Order: sequence, then structure tokens, then C-alpha cells
Amino acid sequence: MADMPRQDLREERQSPHGGDTLYPSHAHHPHRKQGFLYKHSLSIAAALIVIAWIVAYSFSDPSTHIGSFFGNAIADWSGVLVTVLATKWLYEKNSRESRQCVDDPRHGRVWNALRNHSLSIFLVVTGIGWVVLFAKMDPNAKWGQVVGNIVSEWTQIFGTVVLTKRLIEWKSKE
Repeated sequence: MADMPRQDLREERQSPHGGDTLYPSHAHHPHRKQGFLYKHSLSIAAALIVIAWIVAYSFSDPSTHIGSFFGNAIADWSGVLVTVLATKWLYEKNSRESRQCVDDPRHGRVWNALRNHSLSIFLVVTGIGWVVLFAKMDPNAKWGQVVGNIVSEWTQIFGTVVLTKRLIEWKSKE
């Protein structure tokens, strides 16, 4: 095997199911049972991580490095969770970060527009909720810092959705 050309090594490690990946995922194994936990493992794992950060932050002092880390982690992982779930179920027309949708002529223009922009609508509505909550809190209080970071995270996610409507990054997965 050491004397084989690099091309032959690559072919030997290709997926036996016809994919061009070197290391196929479990999805390529049709004999494995794919239940609820398997199909939703990413969102479940992200949710459990958010819960773990919330619990850890609840028992920590936000003025310490570790407490501050836990608070930032809540916002960051909440962003991961919302990105996983929102991009799974919602649409944003012309955004490369979203599922693509096709207008259904059986539904009216309003319904199609709402569905076509449901990701942005969701982010704006929930973002307004986070802003309102943050405005009513002391920004220097323990949970005020976390909510402020969540507002920032939501703004970043929404900004990414909007930017990816027109802008691209060459050689990134699209």
C-alpha cells in the first residue's frame, strides 16, 4: 500500500456507497435504524449544551473569568441552536444560508412572501423580544449581560442571512 500512487489511495478510501467523501457519515449506512434521536441529534446536543451553560452560569460569579465565559457561551450556543433549528424549518429567499423555497401558485402572494422570508421574520420578531427584555434589565446585572450577548448574537445571525442574499465567499460550501 505504501507503493501505491496517491490517487489509488484516495480511491481505496472512498465511500462504498458511491459518494465522493473519504469518510462517509452514518447516513450512508441504510441498514442502521434512524430514529428520532438520530435524526435530531445535532439540535438535541446543541440544546443540552445550552442547558449545561445555563446551569453552570447560574452557580457561577459573572465577575470571574469562568463565570464570564459561561455567560458568553450561553449566547454563542443559543445562536448555534437557533441557526440549526431555524435553517432547518424556515426559509429565506436568495440566502445561501437558508433552505430554498419555490412559490406555490395555490397560495396567495402574501403567504408565499411570508414563507419566503420566514427566517428573517422569525429573527426580527424574536430579536425584538430580546431587545425589549434587555431594555428592561440592568445591563450590568448577571443575566443582563447574557441577554445583551444574545441580542448581539441574534443581530449577527440576521446580518449573516441578509448578507448572504447578495454576497458570496468563493470556495465556501454553498
